[in-house]
Amino acid sequence: MLEYYGGYSFKDSLTNAIPFCIISSAIAIPSARSLTSREKEFVIYESSLSDILGVIFFNFISFHTTFGLETFGSLFLEIIMIIVVSLVATIGLSYLLNKIDHHIKFVPIILLVILIYAISKTYHLPALVFILIFGLSIGNIDELKHFKWIEKFETDLLSKEVIKFKELTIEATFLVRALFFLLFGYLIQTKEILNTDTLIWAIGIVFTLFILRAIQLKWTKIPLFPLVFVAPRGLITILLFLSIDPLNKIHLVNESLIIQVVLLTAFIMMFGLMITGKNGKEETS
Repeated sequence: MLEYYGGYSFKDSLTNAIPFCIISSAIAIPSARSLTSREKEFVIYESSLSDILGVIFFNFISFHTTFGLETFGSLFLEIIMIIVVSLVATIGLSYLLNKIDHHIKFVPIILLVILIYAISKTYHLPALVFILIFGLSIGNIDELKHFKWIEKFETDLLSKEVIKFKELTIEATFLVRALFFLLFGYLIQTKEILNTDTLIWAIGIVFTLFILRAIQLKWTKIPLFPLVFVAPRGLITILLFLSIDPLNKIHLVNESLIIQVVLLTAFIMMFGLMITGKNGKEETS
């Protein structure tokens, strides 16, 4: 639509459109706590993969000027490299998590995770893949016990340390998320929310998002309610918008449009969960 109605290039239109496609795990996962375990699991995996794949796709489109066999080959090579780095780093960090006896052990490990992530970003590797592999590995230690080399980590002791690490990570992510949304709310101006020039576009984008989501859920035979409402845009959408090169920016995709889409999707999720939550309790009773 941006290319057709605005006359912009396909690359610039796609670069500016991708941020709207990514579900915010920072909003979706905490909001799914009242859902059933199956629905909650779906939201966690969907929003997390949306973040990771969305960022990789955005970087791939925005950082390349031409797209051919060489471009896709380099992307494939980067993914293979980050998987290898992730496996090695996960083994090393798990070993440290299990062997460090000092009373301060979790913060250094978190700082090492951030360091590995930063180095991966410096070399233009999809660093979020490392975060995913590390999280999946230490969160599913019990599922890896059948590997003989895993026994060297004393999995029972490691599982206890992972629980403590998880609790600290949850509190740290809550702090970061709360500070971000506090800053986000502080910087929002009323004129940006009520900007009529972008409001029609924002409503059109949100309407399209939820129609496509309903079709997707129906096609995959996943219950429509309440999952159709859990598609908020948030932190990643804003960060990707801010990282678009000024030369590739489209004047229509501005702060007003981003804020309106983020707020509209958040309000739809909030009211949708409230309504479906009440109906669910009535059916249960």
